[in-house]
Amino acid sequence: MNVPFVDLKAQLSQIRDEINLAIQEVIDKCSFVGGPHLKVFEDKFAAFCEAKHAIGVSSGTAALHVSLVACDIGPGDEVITVPNTFIATTEAITLSGASPVFVDVDLESYNIDVSKIEGAITPRTKAIMPVHLYGQPADMDPILEIASRHGLTVIEDACQAHGAEYKGRKVGALGRVGCISFYPGKNLGAYGDGGMVLTNDSQLADKIRILCNHGQAEKNKHTREGFNYRLDGIQAAVLTVKLRHLEDWTRRRRNNAQRYSELLQDVDIITPIEKKFAKHVFHLYIIRLKDRDALAEHLQAHGVAVGFHYPIALHLQEAYAHLGFQPGAFPVAEQCAAQVLSLPMFAELSEEQIQHVIQGIKKFV
Repeated sequence: MNVPFVDLKAQLSQIRDEINLAIQEVIDKCSFVGGPHLKVFEDKFAAFCEAKHAIGVSSGTAALHVSLVACDIGPGDEVITVPNTFIATTEAITLSGASPVFVDVDLESYNIDVSKIEGAITPRTKAIMPVHLYGQPADMDPILEIASRHGLTVIEDACQAHGAEYKGRKVGALGRVGCISFYPGKNLGAYGDGGMVLTNDSQLADKIRILCNHGQAEKNKHTREGFNYRLDGIQAAVLTVKLRHLEDWTRRRRNNAQRYSELLQDVDIITPIEKKFAKHVFHLYIIRLKDRDALAEHLQAHGVAVGFHYPIALHLQEAYAHLGFQPGAFPVAEQCAAQVLSLPMFAELSEEQIQHVIQGIKKFV
């Protein structure tokens, strides 16, 4: 048996007719950029995330970048974030002209260690960018309290956490701004790139809309230079269809994660810990063990696709060599980089597939 890491074809087979109809409607109306399909999706996604405003953008990276710019974060400023995330998080910071400042992570949740944030604050710090990694929310109340005391902006990187909840509230609308990615493999994925900015600040929402459309407040009137960060109509229509199914897909992901954890409870492997304050949506199901690379090779030889998220912590990437970090600077993030392995995770994962993955792990252990 071969078990894929993600199976988008299995998802498509269940919604093909809905998707085809939605795409055809966009083509028939020729509403390829902006238009009614984008407005419908923005409104529905804002309601789903319990946010006042949702602004469709061209990618999760664009969402992060435009949010920083809209919050007046730029050259000379510092943004606190984590070293165990995809590089888009820090790319957005440096694209804005600011500098990333890393804080180590908590070994249970893999999210930012809130006890270390204040030690990283300097007079140049303007924002905190927590990452809701793998689909589990960071501990937001302490983050928001620290930000309030120090006059900092909180920008949530919720690119992996569609529908995740912190103390019963959807992530993405907890800070001043929240950023979502609709990369095809995400829990809510487009058929291409796409993203969303969430905010409860109406003035900021207007500013972001202008920035994403070349700085135009109205056609041919540019109040400032902006970006071409618009979400196209076809992706909006596809995402509107898929949003109707997201809660069911999340339920099935959580059931699959629970099944993995049940079957691995007697195995000498660390499985995900869902924090008491969190509803984890399991964009990824992460296990941790010292012999990660050997297990990955063993599983792949037995037809099980696995993922490495993220095998080189950002502070040790060549792209950030200029920051001068050496191994040991952020030991927990480095431990995660060396030990975490992502198992197949998607809503359509079958019991037979799960059993095959578990059998492979148990044979290795």
